[in-house]
Amino acid sequence: MKLIRTENYEAMSLEAGKIIVDKIRSNPSLTLGLATGSTPKGLYKYLIKEHQENGTSYKQVKSVNLDEYSGLQAHDPNSYHYFMRQNLFNHLDISEYETHIPNGAARDLEQECIRYEQLIQELGGVDLQILGIGQNGHIGFNEPGTPFSSRTHIVTLAENTREANSRFFNSLAEVPTHAITMGIASILDSREILLLVSGEKKAEALLKFMNGEISEDFPASALKHHQNVTVIADKDALKYI
Repeated sequence: MKLIRTENYEAMSLEAGKIIVDKIRSNPSLTLGLATGSTPKGLYKYLIKEHQENGTSYKQVKSVNLDEYSGLQAHDPNSYHYFMRQNLFNHLDISEYETHIPNGAARDLEQECIRYEQLIQELGGVDLQILGIGQNGHIGFNEPGTPFSSRTHIVTLAENTREANSRFFNSLAEVPTHAITMGIASILDSREILLLVSGEKKAEALLKFMNGEISEDFPASALKHHQNVTVIADKDALKYI
């Protein structure tokens, strides 16, 4: 595992962005695994700016997102479909047909999980997966106790996860209780993983990840089984390390 220390959130985003752009330039048909939330926003701003200023093309790039809330239509402002369009896809030359996100509004969510897992396989797997880490160690929406063998599945969101995400909604009551997420085994199949960690609120989680035991009680610890993980963390997140 490689650790890149940065001064702040902006520097973390820049480091991650440079890595992704270099990968796309060397492999224009890269399959990117993407995340949502506040952590990757700076990274996406960098990719947009770099695309506009330097012309890095995403025409052959494919993307698969980690997760989506259940019960939200793609046009809902709180859906991850909407988030990705607003914060990245609408500003790149990536094909809409090559951007893939679980359908949280599917009539049969179990079947949607199967479809999405098959899709990832059909794409040849993820070349570079972007991850954040939750304060309870979740990656994607894989909450503590999720088997490391899990594939794309439906999860019941932990209350602290819903509370953390409630800042994006009008109230906690509006935050969905369930989601579809790529499983831990699905994530570990990625050829390379970038774990982005920023802020003092994530410091204890990062400490536990770096120095703690591998346990299903702390889902991110599964990444220690992977051979190609780079952690990019800012000073505040690294305060205990």
